[in-house]
Amino acid sequence: MNHLYLHCRPGFEKECAAEITDLANEQGFFGYSKTEPGSALVSYVCHEPDAARRLIRSLDFASLVFARQWLAGPAPLEGLDPADRLTPLLTAARELGDVSQWWTETTDTNEGKSLSALSRKLGKLFGRELALTPASRWRLHLLFLSGTSVVVGVSPTANSARWAMGIPRLRQPSQAPSRATLKLEEAWHHFIPAEQWDERLRGGMRGVDLGAAPGGWTWQMVRRGMFVDAVDNGPMDQALMDSGQVTHHVEDGFVYQPKKPVDWLVCDIADKPARVASMIGRWAAQGYFREAVFNLKLPMKQRYLEVKKRREFLEAVFAEYGLEASLAFKQLYHDREEVTGHIRITR
Repeated sequence: MNHLYLHCRPGFEKECAAEITDLANEQGFFGYSKTEPGSALVSYVCHEPDAARRLIRSLDFASLVFARQWLAGPAPLEGLDPADRLTPLLTAARELGDVSQWWTETTDTNEGKSLSALSRKLGKLFGRELALTPASRWRLHLLFLSGTSVVVGVSPTANSARWAMGIPRLRQPSQAPSRATLKLEEAWHHFIPAEQWDERLRGGMRGVDLGAAPGGWTWQMVRRGMFVDAVDNGPMDQALMDSGQVTHHVEDGFVYQPKKPVDWLVCDIADKPARVASMIGRWAAQGYFREAVFNLKLPMKQRYLEVKKRREFLEAVFAEYGLEASLAFKQLYHDREEVTGHIRITR
């Protein structure tokens, strides 16, 4: 079991590969990455036979920015007989040990989507034969690469994405004024444990939405019962304004300053990542928020390096001002040429 497979956004394979290589090396695991542009999949091949399973236990999945989901396993099963794919899949699965659950997956590509019907059909047959062990802390993955090529691997249930392929199944709310609303909803699902939502996203809180118009992110906060200062030179959705929970400030988001600290800062301004990070750092230094979700629009080149630079900058701000804070970045499913950041100030 020397292969670590990582799902990612199509077009970000290079960034995902560079990141896992860096993190693996830091943990003392060495190997090489294999991928193809647009494949939405990275394979990190470890030099030692069972290193992938040990690596997936050594790294914190939440620390990975560009990987949506991961699994450890052997090389793909190739040349499967269409007349009997089930037998070799079951044999390979049983060799990986006890699991408490299993998923069928494809890559997030057009080719992958064309395999969905096949994976579901085989999955039903597979599920009838596979014995589960509820106490196991491992999940089984069947990742279909083609009709005759399948990866059989495992991931720790407590150290991986909660959704198959790392893709949450969120529905676009009909009342929300833009599709961007799903970015903030997914961010909350990713960064905040479900059992903490009632505490950290409770009604009556105050928030600021920089670059708010027409109000996709504001809508999420209003739905949670928060009161929002929406900052944008553009017009806000009228239904949001009619809620009585939104104050529209017709200002530049980079200039606006709150009169007093708020519970939540959210920001989806399309500008240079250095400028956005500088503003977020300034708000943190001045104690203007408890938690923040913000997007960084990445450049066309050196995108992984750019994220590392912004992380280092914000961590330096925390250190300079004596702030105890958690900082995480993730390229979420509803992101495009961007990553989403989350900060929680604890002191």
